[in-house]
Amino acid sequence: MVKIVGIGGSLRADSYSQIALRLAAQRVEALDAEVEILDLREMQLPFCNGEQEYPDYPDVQKLQHAVSRADGLILATPEYHGSISGVLKNALDLMSFEQLSGKVTGLISVLGGQPNSNALNDLRIIMRWVHGWVIPEQIAIGQAWKAFSPEGKLLDEKLAQRFDQFAQSLVDNTRKLREVS
Repeated sequence: MVKIVGIGGSLRADSYSQIALRLAAQRVEALDAEVEILDLREMQLPFCNGEQEYPDYPDVQKLQHAVSRADGLILATPEYHGSISGVLKNALDLMSFEQLSGKVTGLISVLGGQPNSNALNDLRIIMRWVHGWVIPEQIAIGQAWKAFSPEGKLLDEKLAQRFDQFAQSLVDNTRKLREVS
């Protein structure tokens, strides 16, 4: 069974990034994959200082171990000042090639304004740098405040279809890469 780890890059209580991550995870699970969501809001992670180990922060090891065991990733981030959130960048910086290399990765960005690809492009560069494989399907949700119902459901059918295509691509490509390696 394909194992996917989802990481949301927002610390807000009612985060649209976390909602989008959960929706993607549900679709991936419907395709017979296992999904574990690491909620950075519940983890105590230090700022990355380039050390190899962080013995005073057991959540660093939890993060690294979960990602090491995964076949693929879903990274969801709010777009802040034209890029990814600092908390997601820090979480990625706390890992290395050992954890991230070879991971098939799906990317989601959430914006208050018009959708664009800035955060998604930055995440692509980061994952390429650590030898990850980013699927071509990506999701940028603009004007997030009107994309979801109060219950966290998608209001736009075309966006819901993109989530389905995203999940299918992530699971299919993860299985293909596992077969080859």
